[in-house]
Amino acid sequence: MRLHVFKQPQGQRGMALVEFTLVLPLMLLLLLALGEFGRMLFQYNTLLQASRDASRYVASQAWNSTLGAVSLSSTLQTNTQNVAVYGVPANTGTPVVSGLTTGNVAVSAVGTDHVRVTITYTFCPVIGAGACTGSITGLFANSIALSIPLVATTVMRAL
Repeated sequence: MRLHVFKQPQGQRGMALVEFTLVLPLMLLLLLALGEFGRMLFQYNTLLQASRDASRYVASQAWNSTLGAVSLSSTLQTNTQNVAVYGVPANTGTPVVSGLTTGNVAVSAVGTDHVRVTITYTFCPVIGAGACTGSITGLFANSIALSIPLVATTVMRAL
């Protein structure tokens, strides 16, 4: 009686390693992209919450009962910008999102009884170069910018 030993065909010996080598970069790129997307959503949510807080702050103080309308003084606008960036009316502390400044915050009146706070921020992924100036050229004819503008706006009625 003969024992049959199953041998692996010679052509299949390194196929698993070749497949792994081909798939690994794609899987790592997908994982990195998923992480960056999650980071972007987290920063957008933080900006949206900051615009809500600033809107609530300005809505509670902007109503001028003498005029019967919203009145935005420069001090109130500055304090509102500080609330959006630092979380407090004073210009102290660290920004809620790194790189956010009071120049990114716009405070305005909408009609006679509403106020709007808009925060404009440029999201820079980790994979990009330095100060968000990086772009991907690789296989594409035109370069693809890596920066993504995020805009969080909240409108509230003045109290």
